[in-house]
Amino acid sequence: MMQIRPVKTKADHRAALKAIEKLMHARPGTADGDRLDVLTTLVERYEAQVETIEPPDPIDALHYHMESRGLTRRDLEPFIGSRARVAEVLNRRRGLTIDMIRRLHEGLGISAEVLIQPYELSAA
Repeated sequence: MMQIRPVKTKADHRAALKAIEKLMHARPGTADGDRLDVLTTLVERYEAQVETIEPPDPIDALHYHMESRGLTRRDLEPFIGSRARVAEVLNRRRGLTIDMIRRLHEGLGISAEVLIQPYELSAA
């Protein structure tokens, strides 16, 4: 039985992540499932205190969302606009508008907080 300790250092964090990885398929309500719950809570607390993670770049987040859900550029048209507009946004030649952000958030569940982050546009 592994011992659970507070996560206070980077080394503790790495060790806890390795332990979580081994327990990822534990069923809830079992001893391993309980260990997984406790470890993830400890890691989340450590990460919240020590590693303030910046929200991802909106366009990177959009690309990730597309890849992870098997979406195509055409799937974004109802939220962003024409095929050309989708290409301009994904190629960073046009910024996301508030209306686009609202539609992406409501339609695809992408965090509005992520989408409103400032990001660099490419020079045309």
